[in-house]
Amino acid sequence: MSDFTTARPFPHEQVERWDAETDVAIVGFGAAGACAAIEAAQAGAAVMLFEAASGSGGASALSGGEIYLGGGGGTGAQRAAGFEDSTEALETYLTMAGGPDADAAKIALYARESLAHYQWLKDQGIPYKGSFLPGKIIEPAEDDTLIWSGSEAAWPFSEAATPAPRGHTIQFMGWGGGRKLVDILEARVRALGVDVRCDARVLSLIADAGARITGLVVRIDGTPQYIRARGGVILATGGFCMNQDMLRRYAPQTLRLSEPIGENDNGSGILMGMGAGGDAIHMDEFFTTCPWIMPESLVKGIFVNERGQRFINEDCYHGRVSRTMLDQPGDRVFLLVDNAIFARPLDLARIEIAAVGDSWEEVERELGLPEATLAPTVHTFNRYAAEGHDPVFHKAPEWLKVLDEGPFAALELDIRTSFFSFFTLGGLNTRPSGEVLDRTGRVVPGLYAAGRATSGLPRWGHGYSSGLSLADCTFFGRMAGRNAASAGLP
Repeated sequence: MSDFTTARPFPHEQVERWDAETDVAIVGFGAAGACAAIEAAQAGAAVMLFEAASGSGGASALSGGEIYLGGGGGTGAQRAAGFEDSTEALETYLTMAGGPDADAAKIALYARESLAHYQWLKDQGIPYKGSFLPGKIIEPAEDDTLIWSGSEAAWPFSEAATPAPRGHTIQFMGWGGGRKLVDILEARVRALGVDVRCDARVLSLIADAGARITGLVVRIDGTPQYIRARGGVILATGGFCMNQDMLRRYAPQTLRLSEPIGENDNGSGILMGMGAGGDAIHMDEFFTTCPWIMPESLVKGIFVNERGQRFINEDCYHGRVSRTMLDQPGDRVFLLVDNAIFARPLDLARIEIAAVGDSWEEVERELGLPEATLAPTVHTFNRYAAEGHDPVFHKAPEWLKVLDEGPFAALELDIRTSFFSFFTLGGLNTRPSGEVLDRTGRVVPGLYAAGRATSGLPRWGHGYSSGLSLADCTFFGRMAGRNAASAGLP
C-alpha cells in the first residue's frame, strides 16, 4: 500500500490493468455525492460511487435536513407565511454572509436557481409540509418547514437586504431530519442504476503525464483496484474537522473546541485534491455554536467578555454570536440576564451560573472583574433600551429588554468546557461547475469537487446560516455531476 498516497496521484502510465471503467467516479456518499450521482446518471453517464463507510451518510445525515432556499418571489412556504423574497435580497444576503471573499459567481447562480433547486429536491421525493415556525430556534421540534435560520432580521444584514426566513427543513418529527434526506437521495441514486460500492476506501487519484485526473485507486476487500473515469472524478468527501493534524496546521482556533460535527471528515478528499494541484482556500474558516438561544428569552440578555465589554448584537444567528465569542480575550464570556428573562439553558449546552447579585455591581464583584467595568456596560445598555434602541450594536427593538428586575445573573459559557460544536469551511477552490482550480486559477483537468471538500457558499464562520451547507452541497453537487457527465459522454 505504500505506493498509494493522498499527497500525489498515482501515475496513469503505471496502471497495469483497469478493474472497472466508468464515465464519472464519485468519492463520498453524503448529500453532495448523492446529488452529483443523480445528476450525472440523469444525463446518461455511467456512474460509480465509492464510500469508505458501510453505507451512505456523512455529515449530511447528522444534520437537521435544513436547506437554505428563497428568492424569485419566494418559495410556496415563504409566500404562505407572508414573505415575498427576491433574488436580489437573497444574493445580497449570501454575499454578506460569505464574508470578505464571498464567491460572487456561485452566489449569483444559486440565487437565480434556488427556486428551481427547491423543485428539483421535491422531484427526488423530499417532502416539505410547508408550514412556518416563527421565533428563534435551532431546528423544528416537529415537522414544520420554514424557519429563520440566519441573521436575516439582524443588523447589519437587515439594513442591506429585506429580511425573509429561508431555512427549509424536510418534513420530519423531531431533530435530525438529515438522515431521512440522505435516505431519500440514496434511494434515487440506486433507482437510477448507479454502481454504489461501500466499504471502499479511495487511496489515491490517478493522473496521466499531462496532469489530467483519469481515475482512482480504491481499496475493496483489502485489495487495491484501479478505476478508470472517462469524464472525471468528483470529490465529495466532506471537511477536515476530525483530522487533528490538519486542524493544527490550518485552523488552530478549533483546537479550543471539543465537539466536531462529522462522520469521517478527515480531509482526505481535500488532501487528494491538493496533491493533484488543486488550491485549498480559506482553510482557517470554521463554523461553531453553543446552543444558548434555548430558551428564546435569553436572547434578550447581553453578552460581555472577561473585561466586562459587550461585543455583538445578541439577536444575530446563534452561530455568528458563538463564533464572535472566540474572538474575545480569554476562554469565557458571560450572558447577563435579569429575573424576568432568566431560564435554565439546555443541559446539552453545559452553561453554568457564574454569579448572582442584587445589583450589577454585585455581579461584577462576584465575577472578579475590575470595578466599573461590567456594571457601566449594563447601565449604558439599559439607558438606550429604555428608549427603544441600541445605538452601540443595533439589536432589533423586539429583542431589547431593560435588565432591571433583580436578582441578576451571569451565565458562563466556557469555550473549553461548554458545548461548542464545530465543522470546517475551507476546502478546494472550485468553479460553479464543480471544476477544481489550481493556484493560478486554471482548471485541474478531470477533477471536480462539491460540498465541504470545497470552499463554497458558506466560507465565513461569522456569516454562516443554518441550511447553507446542505444548500451548497446539494446544488453544487448537481453542477459537478452534470459537468463531469458531459465531459465523459461522446
